[in-house]
Amino acid sequence: MRARLLPVLLIAGLAVWFVPASWADDNASPPQPSPQQEHDSPAAPKEPAPPPSVTIIGAREAHGVLGRDVRSPTDEDMGRIVDIIVDPKGTVRAAVIDFGGFLGVGSRKIVVDWNALHFGRIANKSDSITLELTKEQVMAAPEYKEGTPIVVLGAAGNLQPWQYP
Repeated sequence: MRARLLPVLLIAGLAVWFVPASWADDNASPPQPSPQQEHDSPAAPKEPAPPPSVTIIGAREAHGVLGRDVRSPTDEDMGRIVDIIVDPKGTVRAAVIDFGGFLGVGSRKIVVDWNALHFGRIANKSDSITLELTKEQVMAAPEYKEGTPIVVLGAAGNLQPWQYP
């Protein structure tokens, strides 16, 4: 009996020795990552983001306004737009105009209601925007200083109080 058992055990031992590693891996459970490895490993791949929407605006249909000259209805120089103010919802509410002075000396910033501006023809950078206020009204407006409450100068009957949630 021993003579028969010895060759069987020898063959079984050699079979274990020569079993491909891939067979052994199929039956083994995967190694568990350590907490440090889980923290360092990148997150599971996410689905790719959908492509952004695209809107095409013709070159003659829209133009930037920052730096544009602002004129009164009687063609007086009222300054230039230097900033835009939006409310928490992203709605444009007002424009900051750098008014007065010469070459930046003695100028001050004021805030005017967006509805007081008329954009008419602004196809070229040299075209100006019309402000529905007089020079005297703009000169009497309080100066805008960042970090302080904003006083918005509006055209007659157009200014609405801002409602904050």
